[in-house]
Amino acid sequence: MANSPTPPRTVNLPLRPLAIAASPWSHPSRRYDPIGEPANTVLHAYYSALFATLGPQHWWPGRSRFEIVVGAILTQNTSWKNVERAVANLRAAKLLTPAAIRAVSSRALAKHVRPSGYFRQKTKTLKIFAAFLFARHSGSLRRLFATPTCILRDQLLALRGIGPETADAILLYAGKHPVFVVDAYARRILERHALLSAQATGDSRRSYEHIRSLVESQLPRDHQLLNEFHALIVHTGKLHCRKSNPLCVSCPLQCFLPLASGRQDLVAAS
Repeated sequence: MANSPTPPRTVNLPLRPLAIAASPWSHPSRRYDPIGEPANTVLHAYYSALFATLGPQHWWPGRSRFEIVVGAILTQNTSWKNVERAVANLRAAKLLTPAAIRAVSSRALAKHVRPSGYFRQKTKTLKIFAAFLFARHSGSLRRLFATPTCILRDQLLALRGIGPETADAILLYAGKHPVFVVDAYARRILERHALLSAQATGDSRRSYEHIRSLVESQLPRDHQLLNEFHALIVHTGKLHCRKSNPLCVSCPLQCFLPLASGRQDLVAAS
């Protein structure tokens, strides 16, 4: 998924920083956690250090759950600035409802989403999602997101144009389901910290699921925590753990960088 935004508004609930117990991997100076669980895994300690330094990120931007769904689809392979332009077009045309997307012609819809790039493909995906929503859930997002996570995830992945990252973004940010979104930033940080095994290398769906399972196994299955962790990782990846010339010295996770060993045991135990 592309670069993520700093939204003016969000449908997510605010989080409370609470003190947590010390652990062998706790941040040396500030220990906070919005959920209040013990930092008893490496990734939970990473999360606590990021939250203590960066604070809540207030994700995902959107005036409605459907707008978040649309944003998750449009942000594939593009920057959020381009998505904002496309969403503004849809809002001005009063097309940010499932019924409106279903009713509008593909040609007209493509014109509005063109700024997001790959507009023909994304037009088809939006149309497919709207048709699915009405066919399977009577056009109701409430009914959609009341579906058990594993069942709904399979339904979303069966839709043309929706891959694992987009499906999980829809589940987490619009539906408040406790899943972790694996993106390029998460892969990069986990790889550089030697937290990934050989099974998680590459960009295949198999490696995606391996990373998702790793993260979800080490963190409480709470949608707010997983929401915040993904947002914090993206912030860190953009500002510190850059693809080239990373700024490790100023990174909140600098103290966790492996020196020679000490991380592979955790991978094996995951």
